Amino acid sequence: MEWTRLLLVFVDIVLPLFTGYMLKARHIFSHKACSNLIRFNVIFMCTLVNFVSFWGLKLSAALLWLPVASVLLTLVPGFIGARFFSHAFTDDLDRGAYVISSMLANIGTISGLSAFILYGETGFAYVQLVAAPQNCLMVAAAFPMARYYAARHDAQLAGTRMHLGIREMFFTVNQIALLGMFAGVALQAADVPRPEILGTFFHYLVHILAWVSLLPVGYLIDFRNAGRYYGRVKNMLLQRYILIPVIFYFPFRALFHDPVLFGSAMLVTFSPAAINSVITAELYKLNVDLTISGFLLTTAVYIVLVFPLLFLCVNLAGR
Repeated sequence: MEWTRLLLVFVDIVLPLFTGYMLKARHIFSHKACSNLIRFNVIFMCTLVNFVSFWGLKLSAALLWLPVASVLLTLVPGFIGARFFSHAFTDDLDRGAYVISSMLANIGTISGLSAFILYGETGFAYVQLVAAPQNCLMVAAAFPMARYYAARHDAQLAGTRMHLGIREMFFTVNQIALLGMFAGVALQAADVPRPEILGTFFHYLVHILAWVSLLPVGYLIDFRNAGRYYGRVKNMLLQRYILIPVIFYFPFRALFHDPVLFGSAMLVTFSPAAINSVITAELYKLNVDLTISGFLLTTAVYIVLVFPLLFLCVNLAGR
């Protein structure tokens, strides 16, 4: 194991969260500045990262199933959360936050690190093929869903009918990151070689994106308020660590015959709730504390219980 990679997890995940939290505690960073940083991340950083990564993404026929799996791993949990669990919340801001937390998983960071520990660089690369569409899915699926619940809440508050057209849901400045994906795919399809310097630049972009994404999340964390929702989001553990892995086990077993590819794909099904759910909730004024609660609870259980069990299973199977 390369311990330097574990150090990067601290530098790129724990440290920006802690920094954001301390900036708030010491009143160095304002809420407006936090919101502006989130919008900079969504509009500029995600667009740039999508453009560079999809330009250099070379997919074989077999690996094309991984981005497809990414779409299903967003839509299926979102449907389960909305259809079977969100009725426990009467307020649309709470309900929307819960559905968004169900939809978005922490694939690129936590699952990527886990795959590297279990399967090495090959496993890490496989997980990134699932993670690559996640920013696009956040923009294309989670943002419109959040917009829908926010609009429904506003309509109920005003005592009017909700008027929300296709343009308001799908064509806003927050969706501009999709253009980065389309541009990158177009250049890849046209066999335009990506400059080597962009490959080097991308490694720095990943670290910058981590800080720009996580620092405002750390700023938004309120442990006291988030603690009020642990009991109401605990069924997210059932979704994340039982239902989703069971649902995807047999399709993945049929599709992926290579054991490392299958193991990496299954590892993704155990991903905890995403940091991006917090960003989405803040962007559309849903219940941010509820998304933070889901993020903290599922991540803690993953680190303490789920990943050690997966690590044990993989090592026993490899003997």
